[in-house]
Amino acid sequence: MAATMNKSDRFRLNRFQIFDFMLSQRKIHELTCLFAVIVIFTSQCQADDGYDMDDFLKREYSLTKPYQGLGSSSSSYWDLMGNAMITTEHVRLTPDLQSRQGAVWSRVPCYLRDWELQVHFRIHGHGKKNLNGDGMALWYTKERMQIGPVFGNMNHFTGLGVFVDTYPNENKNNEKKYNPSTQRVFPYVSAMVGNGTLAYEHDRDGQSTELGGCNALVRNIPHDTFLLVRYSKNRLTIQIDVEGKQEWQDCLDLPGVRLPQGYFFGASSATGDLSDNHDLVSMKLYQLAVEHSPEDEEEELTIPSVDNFEQLNKVEVQDEGMSGVQLFFTIVFSVIGVFVLVVVAVVMYGRWKENSRKRFY
Repeated sequence: MAATMNKSDRFRLNRFQIFDFMLSQRKIHELTCLFAVIVIFTSQCQADDGYDMDDFLKREYSLTKPYQGLGSSSSSYWDLMGNAMITTEHVRLTPDLQSRQGAVWSRVPCYLRDWELQVHFRIHGHGKKNLNGDGMALWYTKERMQIGPVFGNMNHFTGLGVFVDTYPNENKNNEKKYNPSTQRVFPYVSAMVGNGTLAYEHDRDGQSTELGGCNALVRNIPHDTFLLVRYSKNRLTIQIDVEGKQEWQDCLDLPGVRLPQGYFFGASSATGDLSDNHDLVSMKLYQLAVEHSPEDEEEELTIPSVDNFEQLNKVEVQDEGMSGVQLFFTIVFSVIGVFVLVVVAVVMYGRWKENSRKRFY
């Protein structure tokens, strides 16, 4: 009987060992699959240009929902200014009303050397095409909380301004020459680096100081709109995602841009005779892990600058050609001039012929 019990116990033990072995193999398989999923997810988080978004979010420079304490609490990292207001879904920089200005500014100066700013925003209103304005701007500047004429911020600023301009001030037909091969159509995204003395020319849509830009149809569209500003190793890159495809499109890529550390991030907007809602949903700042050479480490910047800035702006001062009115009057006066010359020539020829006959007789 004891022998029989021993055999039964050994049988049960063998079954338990087999079951335990199968269970352990299943766990190993599950862990392997989990590891593979983690590897794939991590690789997908890599940006196309080699920056991985493990380059963590810096919350002290970021503005996200639910905007707790924004502008009021001493623990908030951000200040409100002007007509800006907070809702549950966004920070409305300006409402769809005339003559409004609003802004939001970081309280903490940024000492990151390489960073990427991703901005989620919306621009919408009741005005028809070309009857809306004026747009919004993103800032990384030495000054903060200064109301002025540049999309709600001061002129002669020190630092970087990125503008989403929705109204063509210089050309009311919404289209004007930007260079010989492209047409500048609004809304238009552009960038400028100010050194405290350069002025943004509002009446010319900032063309004399523009570093470059792109067309961006961002107004009254049914999907979310995003803008990316990256500064790394003295290179400024701007990309947009405005087609609802969750894909970044190149807008500006410029080397030789030198921005000091310790400036403030902000966003502002303004309306004039025309208006729009300018809503800021989020601003997320990421620190980029980038290796620098010893020469880069030794470089100390005190004033923002752009290498070969004069050459970049040669296209802005070129003759843009005559308008239709100018061309009309040029043709009219040319015809009158030719007619006068012909009349004078005929009169002179008649007198010469008459004098010739008198001498003959």
